Amino acid sequence: MEYIETRIKGVWLLEPRVFNDARGYFMETYRKEDFDEKIGKVDFVQDNESKSSYGVVRGLHYQRGTWSQAKLVRVTEGSVFDVAVDLRRSSETFGQYVAFELSAENKRQLFIPRGFAHGFAVMSETAVFTYKVDNIYMPSSEASICYDDSTIGVDWPISPEKMLLSSKDLNGVSFNDAEKFD
Repeated sequence: MEYIETRIKGVWLLEPRVFNDARGYFMETYRKEDFDEKIGKVDFVQDNESKSSYGVVRGLHYQRGTWSQAKLVRVTEGSVFDVAVDLRRSSETFGQYVAFELSAENKRQLFIPRGFAHGFAVMSETAVFTYKVDNIYMPSSEASICYDDSTIGVDWPISPEKMLLSSKDLNGVSFNDAEKFD
């Protein structure tokens, strides 16, 4: 596994070594010892999965306070445009985002530490999105920043008229009104 730190400190792009042969392929998607050495100790406690169709935009979501979550995300079917927004006031990149294509084909993963909002847009007919988190989901701590917030300025690869959004995502708060992390 290659661990590549992005331009936002704490966010890592992981590229697995893939071994192909006539039967298909094999790869490691997570090895605790290597992960802890490269990124730091993260105690993942839950795995989640979603399936979405083209144009679905999920996010920008996060959990507030003690229920915040670090995530290790990947796509096992299809392709997404994955976004992490820095909500850490003390960070040099506060309010900035990074985005990467994650797909079943490129097999990349993205590690997003606590203190970030996260979202993705489905760019293929369907996509299966899986992720590990280091804290359980707590509905009362859930927060959502509007996907099209002008302060953040995410350059989504899907035109607004083709986006499929939940009411939660349509009614997200602005970046300026969102609760931040210290």
